Amino acid sequence: MAEMHRVTAQGRKKWVFPQRSATDESKPSVRSADRDADRNLSVPFRGHITGGMRPGMKIVVMGVVDSRPDRFYVALTCGCGTSGEPPSDVALELCVRFRDRQVLRRACVSGSWGDIERAVPFFPFIRNQPFKMEIRCEQSRFLVFVDGQQLFDFCHRLTSLGDINTLWVKGSIAITKLA
Repeated sequence: MAEMHRVTAQGRKKWVFPQRSATDESKPSVRSADRDADRNLSVPFRGHITGGMRPGMKIVVMGVVDSRPDRFYVALTCGCGTSGEPPSDVALELCVRFRDRQVLRRACVSGSWGDIERAVPFFPFIRNQPFKMEIRCEQSRFLVFVDGQQLFDFCHRLTSLGDINTLWVKGSIAITKLA
């Protein structure tokens, strides 16, 4: 389950991890802890991927680009990290930059970031417009589609796919649906 934060009496944020029911265990999903749908999908978002990633699985992020976007990030990580930062193993970090219309991606293995990949056939994100991003996991790579068109593939740097269990989303978008 994803964690949510509550403000303690001292004014500090405290992360709360709700309990997962037995029926949740069998379904692959990205889940936030909050029951209120609007708060569930607030950005920044950090959610648990039930059972981790595996070949044949896909993550869907539907959202709307802000009216004055700068950039946004989508990341798949091993664990949830601490203090609002991802852990040292990041299977895929995708950064969409609007100023120079780039879609950057990279991975971090044991705290060491790899080279940035930049090439994409088109820039699919438009301010104030909705989008649907699918991250499909295959045996050797992630395939990323936006609005049904393949944007890029990204070869796995982390070999233990089941350890990839957290989805992060932050930046200049509003999330409308996760699956």
